[in-house]
Amino acid sequence: MSGEAKNFIEIENLHFAYGSNQVLKGVQFFVPRGKVVGILGVSGAGKSTILKLIGGQLRPDRGCVKVDGKVVHELDNDGLYEMRRRMGMMFQAGGLFSDMSVFDNIAFPMRELTDLPEDLIHDLVLMKLHAVGLRGTTGLMPSELSGGMARRVALARAIALDPMLAMYDEPFAGLDPISLNVIAELIRRLNDALGATSIVVTYDVSETLKVVDYAFFVHDGVVLAAGTPEELSNSSDPSVHQFIHSEPDGPVAFHIPHAPYTQDLALEPR
Repeated sequence: MSGEAKNFIEIENLHFAYGSNQVLKGVQFFVPRGKVVGILGVSGAGKSTILKLIGGQLRPDRGCVKVDGKVVHELDNDGLYEMRRRMGMMFQAGGLFSDMSVFDNIAFPMRELTDLPEDLIHDLVLMKLHAVGLRGTTGLMPSELSGGMARRVALARAIALDPMLAMYDEPFAGLDPISLNVIAELIRRLNDALGATSIVVTYDVSETLKVVDYAFFVHDGVVLAAGTPEELSNSSDPSVHQFIHSEPDGPVAFHIPHAPYTQDLALEPR
């Protein structure tokens, strides 16, 4: 990749809908090269959708996503494949291959995308699993792992090839406090050691703000606020303040839009 542009990712006027559900309504933000960036927001805000648009799994209705200067939705299959070779993705649901062992799950991208000899792949797999504290699980199947352990294996697979762009979709979900802190620090240290760029999508505010350089708060289809962790923590915007400080009452509603009870609970005559 070129390594020259200041921003590794540029998202401009991004619109996307699932049918009649307009999820993104003009999202705009930039991810500086070499930084760890957080995308924050309540469930359903479109955070995971943004990652899928960056990776090319989805195409925008309007606007564009540029990765290292290339418009993702304009790439052909070969161009998209080449771009994805430099990406690592930790999926929200883990996405482990259920019929492969932990070892083979981590080895899969190495075998698929490189010509490395098997003995070197063996050592690299152990190294990645050691980084997430699971070197002793190589022979286990995903069904034999706890939820938190499966997420740590998924993270190890995401960083298997030391990607220049690492995307983590809810990396802290289901982790105990010790594992959560270790994984957060691993994301930070890995990014700095490789000179890579990382995106952390999450609703775990406290841990995310400890490790990111910048964060964006996505709400109601747009980026409502952006800045350093300190700037977001001290934001006077009511929606941002409510989310950052986990307050139950405020402009960010708990309920999604719905019809009145009198309409939903109307009973037919017996």
